[in-house]
Amino acid sequence: MIKVNLLHSVTERQGGTISAVDRQVSNPSTRLALMSVAVAFLLLAVIGWDVVSTQMAKTAAENEKAKQEQIARDLEVVMKEQKELEDKIKNIDLRIEAIKKLRNSQAGPSAVLEAIRERIAMTPGLYLSSIEQAGDKITITGNSPEEGGITQFGRSLEFSNGLFSNLSIETQRKEVANQLVSATAGGEAPKVNIIDFTITTSYTPEKGAGANNPAPTAAAATGNPGQPAPPVQVAKN
Repeated sequence: MIKVNLLHSVTERQGGTISAVDRQVSNPSTRLALMSVAVAFLLLAVIGWDVVSTQMAKTAAENEKAKQEQIARDLEVVMKEQKELEDKIKNIDLRIEAIKKLRNSQAGPSAVLEAIRERIAMTPGLYLSSIEQAGDKITITGNSPEEGGITQFGRSLEFSNGLFSNLSIETQRKEVANQLVSATAGGEAPKVNIIDFTITTSYTPEKGAGANNPAPTAAAATGNPGQPAPPVQVAKN
């Protein structure tokens, strides 16, 4: 019988292969080639990673830039809307101010006439010829048969809690024909003395809160209780 040692033959073959590899590796040229391949692989890996990381960083930077640009555009839109809103509010404020000035200018003459009417009602026998207003200056002209009535009217204007201030009165006495009495036998109607007056004063409604209800003067207080105040009297030409 023939016996074959298979294990020994396999071991010998493997040993021969290992010996061949050792001889190849121990060769300087082979070692240099292997080292070159390893270095080239590592270099390519580093370069590849650098390229990939750089591209990733570039993409992230571009995304961040686009995000910031979008934020800037949104902020610009918000600022534009805010500017338009501020302009609208400013225009509304200007309109409100114009309306207030218009109302004050329209209410001014009516308030002046009402304030003067109340004071004339407390001064019987006083006749007005004209009332002129230029800014805050008011000029009142008229006449009265008694100087005391003029003084009383001027005093009611002066003590008005600041509604009328810087008061000055000019008077001039003259004689006029009495139209209520017929002419005498000589053909000449009797004459009566009247006093023309000119009152100049400043009108400041913002200082006269509550002044439109002036306290009654001494002459007004002596009137009959329950009797209505006399109407405003205007001089007739």
